[in-house]
Amino acid sequence: MPTLVNCRGDDEFYPGGSFYSNPVDLGRLFSIGSHVDVYRPPCKRARISAPFVFGGNEFEEDKKPSIDVLPEECLFEIFRRVPEGKERSSCACVSKRWLMLLSSIRKADDIHKEVPVSDNVDMVTGNEDQDLESDGYLTRCLEGKKATDVRLAAIAVGTRGRGGLGKLSIRGSNSLRGVTTLGLSAVARCCPSLKALSLWNISSVGDDGLSEIAKGCHLLEKLDLCECPSISNKGLSAIAKNCPNLISLNIESCSKIGNEGLQGIGRFCPKLQSISLKDCPLVSDHGVSSLLSSAPLLSKVKLQALNISDFSLAVLGHYGKDITNLVLSGLQNVSEKGFWVMGIAQGLQKLVSMTVTSCRGITDVGLEAIGKGCINLKQICLRKCCFVSNNGLVAFAKAAGSLESLQLEECNRVTQLGIIGAISNFGTKLKSLTLVKCMGIRDLALGFPLPSPCISLRSLSIRNCPGFGTASLAMVGKLCPQIQYLDLTGLYGITDAGLLPVLESAEAGLVKVILSGCLNLTDEVILALTRLHGGTLELLNLEGCRKITDASLVSVADNCLVLNDLDVSKCGITDSGIKILSCAEQLNLQVLSLSGCSEVSNKSLPYLEKLGKTLVGLNLQHCNSISCSTVELLVESLWRCDILS
Repeated sequence: MPTLVNCRGDDEFYPGGSFYSNPVDLGRLFSIGSHVDVYRPPCKRARISAPFVFGGNEFEEDKKPSIDVLPEECLFEIFRRVPEGKERSSCACVSKRWLMLLSSIRKADDIHKEVPVSDNVDMVTGNEDQDLESDGYLTRCLEGKKATDVRLAAIAVGTRGRGGLGKLSIRGSNSLRGVTTLGLSAVARCCPSLKALSLWNISSVGDDGLSEIAKGCHLLEKLDLCECPSISNKGLSAIAKNCPNLISLNIESCSKIGNEGLQGIGRFCPKLQSISLKDCPLVSDHGVSSLLSSAPLLSKVKLQALNISDFSLAVLGHYGKDITNLVLSGLQNVSEKGFWVMGIAQGLQKLVSMTVTSCRGITDVGLEAIGKGCINLKQICLRKCCFVSNNGLVAFAKAAGSLESLQLEECNRVTQLGIIGAISNFGTKLKSLTLVKCMGIRDLALGFPLPSPCISLRSLSIRNCPGFGTASLAMVGKLCPQIQYLDLTGLYGITDAGLLPVLESAEAGLVKVILSGCLNLTDEVILALTRLHGGTLELLNLEGCRKITDASLVSVADNCLVLNDLDVSKCGITDSGIKILSCAEQLNLQVLSLSGCSEVSNKSLPYLEKLGKTLVGLNLQHCNSISCSTVELLVESLWRCDILS
């Protein structure tokens, strides 16, 4: 049949018979018989390795999939044409190699194939997709062993088509496969919508990683770096030059960041509103003063444990015209002169809240200058200021006419006379007074009449001041007739006789009362409290008041109309008291704490179930008389209540 043969070899038609030497091997590939004429298409040279290996009498399947033979450049071209969202996420699940390739595709590299518009399908245009991604409303957090480059890449690919990653927090790092520049590069390429980045305790990330974020995330607004020893001025300068929208910067315990980085932030980030610097040994007056004088919108400043001097505080007092919140802590090289200059500079006109902790330079002179220079100051907290005495506190009270909240912690030179003088001179705007661990306060017999009461004071908190006894409490009660919030935590020296005058003089009606650790109080004072203020009382904390018994719960059940939070932990409460509470029709408790009440047993189960109709929180920790089975029954029946046991 010569006419059927094409000698050019384009199309060859073979007569009956087999072109494969072994018919059995042919049967593996074709199901046709051995005596049928077979048409074979033109022969062409293969461009890639075939997935099947023909050799001898065997027909074998290559163990390696053919697509893995493709170089990364080809896979990159394929992946950039895959639509974002579910399709790319599915591809990323195939292998680590595919995941890392997908995470290397920038938004500018995408090639989306045009999809024909149907009348029944609502299409999303490219601009709308871009707006969706730029929203950046998704938040992700990696902690400890979960913080790896692979997880970061997965987050970057997964969030890219689902609204965009807006906040990323990485705390700690895997000791073997920790976060490196590779992981941050994936975030930078896939998440241009990132607005907030927090890196805590990560030694494996350096300037290169932060520079990648700077190149890809130009919308970054908040940066938080804590214990990142490998990040230096170079990385921070890259952020400054590429992220002009930065409004908040927090740097803590970064040993390589110094003045140069802060200068870059001040020069290139005009929108900066909040700065917090803590324990950075390379930061000095030069960097801090440059930043403070270059940021016109700065409103929140925290300077803690820095090697700065009076010069920085002078610059702060001169240029801080928009600062509203100021925190100064552990500034050992700042003297009295620094605080005095900061106050008299008259630049902190908008300052509203100020906190000073462990600063030796804050003395009576400096405190008075702050009161005179910060005319709109409403809140001040002084912690461990050992050189502030009664004279300085009274002088400050006279100068700070707008102050609404005063908090003193471990200011041991302030005595009872200083507190009385301050209250009488603050005028009619002081609303809150807090004293914590002030060892200088002692019960004294006053040789002069008490000044006029402070009718504006609504909150009085005196915590863990061991010298504050019955006489001091009775005196404060007379000076504060309008208090609604009373916290006397840890005042084991007060008795019923000292607290009763405070309860009787509270004309506005007490709303929150905390008497935790007041060991000498008895049922008598609780009876008076509920009788006088049962109509307004919303929170009552009696934790550790061992002399409180079921009699107090009877009074609570009878008189408290709006009480929603009751804590009787470590009190002398029994099953009878719980039964009384459950029978109070007007009582709608939401939180009940019985921790350490050893006399509350399984008999209280039906009463607790009845109370549980309104409870959202129940604390039964260290209630040794309540069995595990009873707790399990409560968990089943009170499924809306959070039970601690």
